[in-house]
Order: sequence, then structure tokens, then C-alpha cells
Amino acid sequence: MIGVADAFSARYAQARVKFLEAAATAGLAIESHQHPLTGRDGETLAMDVARSGPPDAQRLLIVSSACHGVEGYCGSGVQVYALHDAEWLAKTRDAGVAVLYIHALNPFGFSHVRRVTHENVDLNRNFQDFGAPLPENPAYDSLHHLLLPATWPPDAANEQALTQWIVSHGMDAYQAAVTRGQHRHADGLFFGGREPTWSNRTVRAVLRQHARTARHLAWIDLHTGLGASGVGERIFACRDDAAALERARRWWGAGVTSIYDGSSTSAFLTGLMWMSAYQECPQAQYTGIAMEYGTEPVAEVLQALRADHWLANHPEAPPELAEAIHQRLMAAFYTDTDAWKGQIISQGRQALFQAVDGLVSDDFGPYPA
Repeated sequence: MIGVADAFSARYAQARVKFLEAAATAGLAIESHQHPLTGRDGETLAMDVARSGPPDAQRLLIVSSACHGVEGYCGSGVQVYALHDAEWLAKTRDAGVAVLYIHALNPFGFSHVRRVTHENVDLNRNFQDFGAPLPENPAYDSLHHLLLPATWPPDAANEQALTQWIVSHGMDAYQAAVTRGQHRHADGLFFGGREPTWSNRTVRAVLRQHARTARHLAWIDLHTGLGASGVGERIFACRDDAAALERARRWWGAGVTSIYDGSSTSAFLTGLMWMSAYQECPQAQYTGIAMEYGTEPVAEVLQALRADHWLANHPEAPPELAEAIHQRLMAAFYTDTDAWKGQIISQGRQALFQAVDGLVSDDFGPYPA
């Protein structure tokens, strides 16, 4: 068994080694999809996939990390701990449930301590039909120039204008406007892109390879940055389907929240990654959650993101300012304390066991057409 703190890493390269070594020790099949760029230390970047269970398993659980790169420092720890957890590995084996661990959906952001991909795209807003008109976000359009001012830190006039917008519309409206996703400002926050990213294309290929024969598919996608510190909100991660929401609450508890009914700390979002489960695995009945671990108040997280995007647009910034912005972003998405890490592991482990119990015991009814 591994210690809780030892499951986590301070750099992407270290996290990748821990994941690959743990998967190999557990006897799992491993494949790596190499990213076209390199990491901040010149290291190889990859979306690494490890699988337990037979290739034709009818019940499959996906556990993924780093959809938003920097959030991988948390998610990787959950995956590494699970791969060292003999009780967990025996649970899946005895239940006949295959598990697909996808480590670093967005390895570029993970390594470079950014939330976005190398295309400056929020991966969890990128799963759109790019052959159709893309969603509009006029509220973000009205804020873009305030969110990314000419200088950082913002001057008093900028802060006053942004504060006035929040006073007039409310903090919830501000969060929704900024985070929902937008496709107009390629240099802006929560940009959903204008075409599928490398990570989008790669995770779809992984789903086609590993989940096409599954009849029952579950997905736990690991995130940070919303909610109370250390609390893992279980956010319904399916399309707006009452039967699927009831099933998720049966598996993971009545506290499962939803962006569709306003019960989640997350605003309503578009272009979500897990919609690919329906598109690439139409034969499966799908049930999923995003495990969203809190770190800091949302206003502080959004401020850290503003600074990060400003820095990306101003590579000429002084090194000391750049380093301070990087450190601030890391703190907004990863709380480097033993107490926080313990909360992350205990809640993640519980959700994993609940998913297997749900996959095995639920009466699924008819398969999708």
C-alpha cells in the first residue's frame, strides 16, 4: 500500500512515472498516446491509459484526470492511490468490472500548470458539433475586455468596473457568464475552441477502442476548483435525463447535484467532455459524475485564472510576476496539505467502490437502441 501523501506529485513528470509504475506493478495493460509538444521541463507528454479486466467486459468504469490540466495534480493522486489499493483491485476483479484509468486527458496543461490545452482551449467546453452554429455567450462578450486588462495586476478603474458589473448582476451571474464557455475570443477564458483539440480527438479514440463493447458504462472524471475546501461535490455528468440522474443518485447518494436543475456549484455549461460517451459508445447505458473537489472561494479561483490568461497573452511579463501567477494558479486548484489530500483520497475511494456496486447491482432495463 502507498501512503496518501506519496500518491500525489509536485510535477507532471513525477506523476506520470508514479502512474505508469503503479499500473505496471498491478499487472495492467498500458498504452500511451504521445502529445505533439513537450512539457515545461522538456519531458514527453502523453495521455496514458491503463486497463484492468477483459477487453470484452460488459461493465466498464472510466476514471480520468486532468481534463483541466492543473487539476491533474489532484486527480492523478486518486488514480495512483487506487492502483496501489489491493482491496480496490480485488473488488473490481471479483465483481467482473473492467476499469479504464485515463491519466492526463490534457497533459500539456498538467505539465505547464495551466487549466487549458496547448490550443488555449478549455477541454470541457470543446465537445461541440463544429459543423453547426456554436453557442453564443453575450454576457462573456461584455466582460472580456475587463477580464483581461492591458496590465496586471489590474488598475483601480478596471477593478471598479468589474465590481460594478458584479453588483449589478450578482456573483452567480458573473460565474455563469465567465465559466459557461465561449467561442468568440480565442485568447479569452473558458474558450471552447473552433475545432476539436488533440485531447478531444485522442479521448474519443480511447473510447472507441476500449468502450465499444461495454453494455454498461460509468465514468468518474476528477476535478478541482469549485465548492468548499476538500469537499468532493458529485456533479451529474450525463445529458439532461431524469432516469440517468435518478440512477446516479442511487449509486452515489442523494447529494449528487446537477447543472440542469441549479443544484450544483457549477453553472450550466456547454461542450462537455462526457457527451462523447453517447457519441462514441451508443450501445452502452451511461452513468457518470464529475468529482469536483473544493479549494478556494470561486472569486479567488476566477481571479487566478484571469491572471493566468493575461500572462499567456503577455509572454514579455517579468519572470518574477510570471512565477507568482503560476504559483497562484497552482494554489487555486491544488491544496498542498496532508489534510486536504486525505479528504481527496477518502471521498474518491468511496465513489469508486460505489460505482462498482452500482454497475453490478443495478437493474439497467433495456439497452439503448
